[in-house]
Amino acid sequence: MSVIAVLALDGVPGHQLTAPGLTFATAARHHHPVAYEVRICAAPGFRGTGGPAPFGVDIPLGLEELDDADTVLLPGHAGFRDAPPPGVTAALRAAVARGARVGAVGTGTFTLAATGLLDGRRAATSRRHTRELAELHPRIDVDPEGEVVADGPCHSAAGVLGGLDLCLHLITLDHGAAVAIETERQLFLHLHSRPEGPGDGPEAAYNAVTPPGSGLGPVTEWMEAHLHHPLTLTEIAAHAGLGVRALTRRFRADTGLTPLQYLLRIRVQRAQRLLERTDEPVERIAARTGLGTPANLRHHFQRSTGTSPTTYRAAFRALVFDVTWPERPGPSGQEPGPRPRRHS
Repeated sequence: MSVIAVLALDGVPGHQLTAPGLTFATAARHHHPVAYEVRICAAPGFRGTGGPAPFGVDIPLGLEELDDADTVLLPGHAGFRDAPPPGVTAALRAAVARGARVGAVGTGTFTLAATGLLDGRRAATSRRHTRELAELHPRIDVDPEGEVVADGPCHSAAGVLGGLDLCLHLITLDHGAAVAIETERQLFLHLHSRPEGPGDGPEAAYNAVTPPGSGLGPVTEWMEAHLHHPLTLTEIAAHAGLGVRALTRRFRADTGLTPLQYLLRIRVQRAQRLLERTDEPVERIAARTGLGTPANLRHHFQRSTGTSPTTYRAAFRALVFDVTWPERPGPSGQEPGPRPRRHS
């Protein structure tokens, strides 16, 4: 298990403090054997978060928790121009000396720079602070466009979305681009979810899977193989060798859904995969998933995921490009240039 220590300094924005836990937990939840332990540690003098709505936080863990961390993350914080709190410089230098990674988000790069670990390296910070960082630390090659910059054990990001880009970059290094892409997709679905009851919501739509050992495997596999047909409850029960009432009881007990609710979930799931992996038009996807018409597909897709098929496809393609951009070679094998900006 990889240990991620998030070092909270006074005035850290709340979203930068919580984003790593959300991102790494999402990666672990949807991928085996991916495993992360995220620790929130406080530096001396920590009193609470900053930003437009500051709040106090009681963090019992201190700098000693960095001793065995595989990665130490430094979010931005209010006093980033000041010298690091006592013990922080020594703890970060010790972490790098034993082979750990250090990552900085936004103005957290100023604190990392103050340790000397960035001297002679490339780094990124919040865009409105790039010139200031370059002036205060002339030995650092400040990248004004780098959302994520990696140089040796040091990784830094501009701070967009509370360090999400940096967390996904680290997941890519640990487990590959596919895991990072799926993690961001799950985060995207979670943030756009509008649950309407049992079995609703984006995870239900994408993860409508039968529990191991439930005995429903053969019938659900048959349903998935025949999604393009207009399956009825009677047909499903007949294939399962059960009466309609018995089949419904079995599905409710094992999946929390009726057979037809489960069928709808795997149809939306198939539509998601086709939107991600193919360029097929919505009309074709509606037919292949058994949802019939584009209007019917849009209705059920919107209800399950909180977004439209077209928006989902565009957003997924954008995040795939973002995660895989660093792997794209530049002209004549050079390093890739700044990637195009994302538009929200």
